[in-house]
Amino acid sequence: MSLPPGFLDELRTRTSISQVVGRKVIWDMRKSNQGKGDMWAPCPFHHEKSASFHVDDKKGYYYCFGCHAKGDAIGFVRETENVDFMEAVEILAREAGMPMPARDPQAQQKADRNSQLVEVMEQAVQFYKLQLKTGAGAAARDYIAGRKLAPETVERFEIGFAPEGWQNLWDHLTGKNVAPELILEAGLAKASTKGGKPYDTFRNRIMFPIRDARGRAIAFGGRAMDPTDNAKYLNSPETPLFDKSRTLYNYAPAREAAGKGEPLIVAEGYMDVIALAEAGLEATVAPLGTAVTEHQVQLLWRVADEPVIALDGDTAGLRAAMRVIDIALPLLQAGKSLRFALMPEGKDPDDLVREQGAAAMRKRVEEAMPMVSLLWQRETEGHVYDSPERKAALDKTLREKIKLIQDPSIRSHYGEAIKELRYQLFRPVRQDRQAQGRRGSFAKGKWEPPLAMGMSETKNSLLAGATDQMQDSMRIGVILAVLLRHPQLCEEFEHALETLDCKNDDHIDLRNFLLRCRAKNREDAADDALNALGPYALESLASHPHLGIVPALQAGADEDIARMTLAEEFAKLEALRGWRSEIAEAEEDLAHVADEAMTWRLSQAAEARRRAAHGAQEDTTEYDTGKNGARISRSEREAFAKLMEQIGHSDSSE
Repeated sequence: MSLPPGFLDELRTRTSISQVVGRKVIWDMRKSNQGKGDMWAPCPFHHEKSASFHVDDKKGYYYCFGCHAKGDAIGFVRETENVDFMEAVEILAREAGMPMPARDPQAQQKADRNSQLVEVMEQAVQFYKLQLKTGAGAAARDYIAGRKLAPETVERFEIGFAPEGWQNLWDHLTGKNVAPELILEAGLAKASTKGGKPYDTFRNRIMFPIRDARGRAIAFGGRAMDPTDNAKYLNSPETPLFDKSRTLYNYAPAREAAGKGEPLIVAEGYMDVIALAEAGLEATVAPLGTAVTEHQVQLLWRVADEPVIALDGDTAGLRAAMRVIDIALPLLQAGKSLRFALMPEGKDPDDLVREQGAAAMRKRVEEAMPMVSLLWQRETEGHVYDSPERKAALDKTLREKIKLIQDPSIRSHYGEAIKELRYQLFRPVRQDRQAQGRRGSFAKGKWEPPLAMGMSETKNSLLAGATDQMQDSMRIGVILAVLLRHPQLCEEFEHALETLDCKNDDHIDLRNFLLRCRAKNREDAADDALNALGPYALESLASHPHLGIVPALQAGADEDIARMTLAEEFAKLEALRGWRSEIAEAEEDLAHVADEAMTWRLSQAAEARRRAAHGAQEDTTEYDTGKNGARISRSEREAFAKLMEQIGHSDSSE
């Protein structure tokens, strides 16, 4: 319907947005200035604790600095009441005392028709409730008692009974002068294909009224009392009032409970919702006989950022949960997702509550897994990845799933999470004890270094042929490993540790951890590192075989040995840095001129490198003495002479 010019402006003028919003929030009066119409409250859309939701009464707009929700009074009513634009206008106009303009005939006729259908549905609700209390409803009452539903719960959810017989409801409604076409259009009866009298849609079933977000009865769900019935549960057909793909059972009460801080739970059926609500988990809804749809996901996100899908612990329940993933992936937004609480095998939420109590269900909800974990479980469970082709097939499947995510930031984070899970699945694990000993281990919260290597391996130390970067990394690994074994020395070597030039991300994380470390023994340090960094940085460190020959890492090594090792390794790194700096300066000078002074500088740098690399070991290299008294090895002299010859100079000095 079209509204006359100026109608909305007048409505906004008459409407105080702070009054409209104030029905749904609690104002933070310390931050608000009521006289100026400047109001603040926790946001009703993302359930925060701080007051970042701002309402400007003079301008008539709201804005959340947390989730960026914004709009006017009409938009607020639409979002919080789950109504369309015209319905929101009608609500506000009624409150403001403004008569709605006349609708066009067709729209008015449709609205009137829907109002009539709602009235018919309400009469049916009352009829079914009365039938439950009659003799015909005795078996239904016994079933309800067997499910341990309190009378107050039965009344709250308006549970009723449709008796056996073909025209019980039909005769009741027509007897109250309800037009037959309204009964048929509301889905309460079906026309006979044999030309006879229309017959009731629901017969011999326990009845559950389905209400929309505004609390209007729009449909029914019925559970068969006859175990041989073809359909255990039967919903109303699609009608002008009812679209099951856009409706959730118990939505309005659940929305109110979620607004008070209850976790929003999605169960599978009516009885699950009722049992959880009775147990205190009142923010529970259920889809209506189908898998969760795109529209229902959007409805859930209007209430909570991370609804918990709590489906039955059987094959069908798991399949339903998996289907939800494919529906939700393209819809994901920053801060909007789903979590999954899988019930014990063969149990549904109702079973869990009755057998173990509400606390057990709450625990399942609190420990609900994120959607990426269930996606990974779905694609990997029951598969063996013992060939490159199978691994590649998994990669392809996961890439295709991640591509469904529209938000680039979320897509990137999913990729990182999958990469981490993939690493856990495929990371190489050595089986033989010797290799395991060389790698070291991190088990049960205690870091153990690699076993000492044999003499042949010691002679072929990785330092001998390593590049400069590899040498630095290996020495840094020794420092970090020794400090993990002797965390009490962290404070003593704090300055050297702060200036340690780590290039490896794992080394950086471990260095930063050790700078914060306050543990006094290695078990505490290892446990703290595990909690702070996870196992991978420690496992990466423990995998280096050269740690097996470090005396300070052997069993029984005391604090003095550890202190000497740390001092030596820090000194060697400092010496190597000095040597590299000398070489860099000499190479720069070499571009212009070469003389005896440069020869001396190169010899000093070479000597520094030799001492840094080999420590205080006895050196049998033959040396010459230059003009400045520097000791220069003959091999270095020969190498330098060749270098001079290549650039057109000759060296005639001694």
